[in-house]
Amino acid sequence: MTTTSTLTRERADLLETLRAHRWFLRYTVQGLTEEQARQRTTASELTLGALIKHVAHTERSWADFIEHGPSVMGGPDDPEQMARWEAEWRMEPGETLADVLAGYDAVAARTDELVATLPDLDADHPLPEAPWFEPGARRSARRVFLHIVAETAQHAGHADILRESLDGQKTMG
Repeated sequence: MTTTSTLTRERADLLETLRAHRWFLRYTVQGLTEEQARQRTTASELTLGALIKHVAHTERSWADFIEHGPSVMGGPDDPEQMARWEAEWRMEPGETLADVLAGYDAVAARTDELVATLPDLDADHPLPEAPWFEPGARRSARRVFLHIVAETAQHAGHADILRESLDGQKTMG
């Protein structure tokens, strides 16, 4: 991977947007105990710690896709991939919120580096075969980065609901 920055206005906008939504997500776990990070606060199985773990895993998977193509993503017929997907939705025994946040920070730094240095945001790969992708569809790096923004923003909203249900804290308002 090249380390030459190609930080255009578009790339700076992508970075700023990613960082803003990551901040909202991280804010939802500010001051939590380990027990609170693992606590279900709604009818959903979601916990705040596991939600951040999921977002980090998703971002890492899409960054891998940008760099290496669809073979790194696996699919619904890949039992190992499905086991990893299920595991990302829970905090394992011995796993701490600090561990999850440190992992997320590492993933974010890698993605930010890709946004800044990837030679061509139009470079694309075919999507892996999966029922949730249109057959034959392709995704450019730009579109993948936009997808990461959307995923992060969506899950920051979920996290805000979980946190408000836990102790009344709201990210905004």
